[in-house]
Amino acid sequence: MDTKQTIIAILQDITGADVSDDLDQNIFDSGLVDSMATVEMLLELQDQCGIDVPISEFDRNQWNTPNKIIEKVASMQ
Repeated sequence: MDTKQTIIAILQDITGADVSDDLDQNIFDSGLVDSMATVEMLLELQDQCGIDVPISEFDRNQWNTPNKIIEKVASMQ
């Protein structure tokens, strides 16, 4: 599975929603992801994608859409 599909699957598992229809949707403003889901997402990204993003360095504005998450993860791998 490529990075994009992995991230879409992680977001779907966490939110219960299919985000693949709108990869520019703000997952925080829409209420799909809250603070607990953010931590879960970061742990899943670490586990499945091999990246480490300390919560203290997490900037929601850089991670607020599936497309931005895909870009960030790809740049960290």
